[in-house]
Amino acid sequence: MRKILLVSSSRVHGTGYLDHCEAQMQRLFDGVNRVLFVPFAQVDVDGYEQLAAERFAALGLELTSVHRAADPAAAVAAGEAVFIGGGNTFLLLTRMIEHGLVTPLARRVAEGMPYMGTSAGSNVAGVSIMTTNDMPIIYPPTFDALGLVPFNLNPHYLDPDPDSQHMGETRETRIREFHQLNDTLVVGIREGSMVRVEGDRAELIGAPGGRLFRRDQAPEERQAGDISEILG
Repeated sequence: MRKILLVSSSRVHGTGYLDHCEAQMQRLFDGVNRVLFVPFAQVDVDGYEQLAAERFAALGLELTSVHRAADPAAAVAAGEAVFIGGGNTFLLLTRMIEHGLVTPLARRVAEGMPYMGTSAGSNVAGVSIMTTNDMPIIYPPTFDALGLVPFNLNPHYLDPDPDSQHMGETRETRIREFHQLNDTLVVGIREGSMVRVEGDRAELIGAPGGRLFRRDQAPEERQAGDISEILG
């Protein structure tokens, strides 16, 4: 049974690192002792490991980073659970491919290994990374992602501001541009929201809610609750 938690952001205003999703983390990692961390969305992997390890220790969980493994793919194959943190999605996917992590991660999550992603770590759980907000600071061999869920994510989703005088493209416009050439459903999750997948059920969690974007259709506003139809 799939056990997946896709979080928009690791922080929300006024709270500390991963504080707003602590209850969902406890639920996801129930019965888990050790979590494998994938820090490749950031360049300073040692510093990122320290930040995450301290936060997970507060939950009674040991966190080990895959960048210290002699065989990263084997570490994924033997892992109890995995957490992929945020940063730059293009860098993350590139390093995951270089370390041979994509196939073993997809296989293990399909087998039931709990998966948590924040921001970029949520992006790579989708069909592709083509709806990330990040700049392409590095060029991965492909934009295809893990495909753990049959949709794309747009974390940190921002609504159009009707009072703004800014003439640049809104997030909604960018997603509409994606749908000019692609059919994949896009789930925009506002900061403070997340998608939890358990088996064949998907649930939007968090008061800010989100929006569903389908090609040639008006966006659908969704509040916290069941959105199982996005699993197909």
